Formats: sequence, structure tokens, C-alpha cells
Amino acid sequence: MSTYTLPTALAEIVDDFQALTEPDRLQLLLEFSRGLPELPERLKDHPELLEQVVECQSPLFLTIESEKNPDGARAYRLFFKAPQEAPTTRGFAGVLHEGLDGLTAEEILAVPDDMPELLGLTRAITPLRMRGMTAMLGRIKRKVAAASRLEH
Repeated sequence: MSTYTLPTALAEIVDDFQALTEPDRLQLLLEFSRGLPELPERLKDHPELLEQVVECQSPLFLTIESEKNPDGARAYRLFFKAPQEAPTTRGFAGVLHEGLDGLTAEEILAVPDDMPELLGLTRAITPLRMRGMTAMLGRIKRKVAAASRLEH
């Protein structure tokens, strides 16, 4: 599969991972875990607004919100909550946040389900953790699909 089918920001992230050796890929994943934004105040005190991705080994919660872009299209914002002591899970969330946040439903839904495998971490990360990232992407896509149906 080619990274050209991915949204620009996500394709650049995949290219960055693919350009590195496996140990350096783990280091890059750690950098993404550090870069994951905190929840905004309006979500911090309302855990009921977040959905747990139970397939993740560490507790990970996410939600989406939509907003209109200046051009009138709907864009989706992604919000994640993952513990600091879960760098792999936070790193995966960071990759998805940086690669998908602010995109349209069409762009997000077009991301192939096997995108996490493109990061080249399948030998360095346990299969269970890889399934967690795939589940995160799947949950985001389901929530975006449902929200975009409601808005049309």
C-alpha cells in the first residue's frame, strides 16, 4: 500500500517512521506520546463524554467533535486521554491526533484500516498493542461516520 492514499499529515508521519531503523521508530513513537495534547478543560471533568477503547492494553479514552472550516466543510477534532505511564498507547494516540485532527469525514474514513502496520513497528511492538492502535483508528472512523450521517 502506498502512503499517497493517506492524508498529507499522516503520510508524512508514516514516511518519517519508515525512514528510521526499528529502535529509532520506538524513539519516535515515544516523542509522539510526549506530544499528545491534554484534554481541554470542558472534557476533563466529564469522563462520560469519552469512550474507552477496550482493545488497548492501557486505559485509553477518546472522543471527537465537529466544527465548520472556513470553507464551510465539517472538520473533526480528536481528543484522547491516556496515562503518562503508557507511552506506547499515548504514542499511537499522538500519531493519530497529529495525522487526523482537523480533517473532513471523507479524509478520515478513507484511511486504510491497516494504516498502523505502515509505521513499521510490528516486530518491535506486541501484536496486542498493534491491535490496540488498529482499534483506536477503527473507533475514530466509526464515530466520524456516525457523526457525519447525523449532520447530513
